[in-house]
Amino acid sequence: MKTFPEGFLWGAATAAYQIEGAWNEHGKGESIWDRFAHTPGRIHAGENGDIACDHYHRWPEDVALMRDLGLGAYRFSIAWARVLPDGSGRTNPAGLDFYSRLVDGLLESGICPFVTLYHWDLPQALQERGGWAARETAEAFAEYAGVVSRHLGDRVKHWITHNEPGVAAYAGYRDGRHAPGLTDPQTAVIATHHLLLSHGMAVPVIRQNIPGAEVGITLNLHYYQPASMGAADRNEAHRQDGAWSRWFLDPLHGRGYPADLVERYRADGIFPRTGMIEPGDLDRIGAPLDFIGLNYYYRNVVRAEVEGGNPDPRTVFPAERSPETYTEMDWEIHPDGLYQALGRLHFEYRVPKIYITENGASFSDGPDPGGRVRDVRRIRYLHDHLRACEQALEIGVPLAGYFIWSLLDNFEWAEGYRQRFGIVWVDYETGERIPKDSARWYREVIARNGLPDV
Repeated sequence: MKTFPEGFLWGAATAAYQIEGAWNEHGKGESIWDRFAHTPGRIHAGENGDIACDHYHRWPEDVALMRDLGLGAYRFSIAWARVLPDGSGRTNPAGLDFYSRLVDGLLESGICPFVTLYHWDLPQALQERGGWAARETAEAFAEYAGVVSRHLGDRVKHWITHNEPGVAAYAGYRDGRHAPGLTDPQTAVIATHHLLLSHGMAVPVIRQNIPGAEVGITLNLHYYQPASMGAADRNEAHRQDGAWSRWFLDPLHGRGYPADLVERYRADGIFPRTGMIEPGDLDRIGAPLDFIGLNYYYRNVVRAEVEGGNPDPRTVFPAERSPETYTEMDWEIHPDGLYQALGRLHFEYRVPKIYITENGASFSDGPDPGGRVRDVRRIRYLHDHLRACEQALEIGVPLAGYFIWSLLDNFEWAEGYRQRFGIVWVDYETGERIPKDSARWYREVIARNGLPDV
């Protein structure tokens, strides 16, 4: 039996808005996701995160579940508006105390806390002053990072500044699918810069407050594969990879924004010629990182055109979908894409350390008459993706940990509650938690530090 390296971290991940609930309790301010989810027509079935998994009140039960699983680490995010209701200035002691108690509970259970500072829930007060299109928001983020790192830094040593800044910018400011629901491509490009700038501003603040802290950022890196060897398909795949991968990886590694994308964005009129990048910005963004967090779910097979000449850069093959080849999010199951993404981070960017900060699948299997959740498809998905991790380690990729998405079934953004990613089933009416077969399987993986047979 193969084993993973000694000290490999086995964890699970969640995000504040998706599980906490208590959206307006104990001094918490409104976030853009509170506003977005309360807007009719934005979320499937009119659902919202007001209660979600009620983790805010039930966190001791959830920590006990983690302890029973044998988790070595837990990645969770801080709700910015719970700590700074207005985004900056006045702090909320009750919010800080909640996270302090959670961290203490994790440490008492032998679980290493991994804090994500921003998982998309910007305080609404900052959005009303421009959101990520305003440089002020980057400055506010650095202030927020200082508040949280001073409060938790005596116990938390692993820090992630942002989760998937590309999704925050493109889905939120260009496509309108996520909060704040805007549809302005130029605003989205400006938002990408301020998200990265805020990261660059926060990193030295965290390090100053916490000597020896490990600081990184999490990116969603899909594997982009051209549908053919034709020049049009290869160019389109390169462009899509540029927007979602190189646009973030290059400046984070001191290379600036990719010249081909800058030229294209300028031609499209969505890259501001002045006023966005100030002297010193790119140096701040490119400060050395301790690790990159990789979120991987699927690959994109890209073709330049579909019938009728309409661009369809997210076309995925094979077109024949089945429960064996696609998850219920309609995402292709392709473990080799994870191997490719890990290899790229190592060989192209020489990342010093990598954590897989999210990897998982949505399958809706519920309890059978005996109360057991037999989520065989999820177990197969996880097994095959961990095989890809083994292969990456064999070629020298510095992979140091793996976090399942997600610990709990939860509010899946615009999808509401119809998608279930958790290894623990949640009854949203009663709050009951039932570990699925995948949770038991993952517990065995952790105990072995390696893969059991499926």
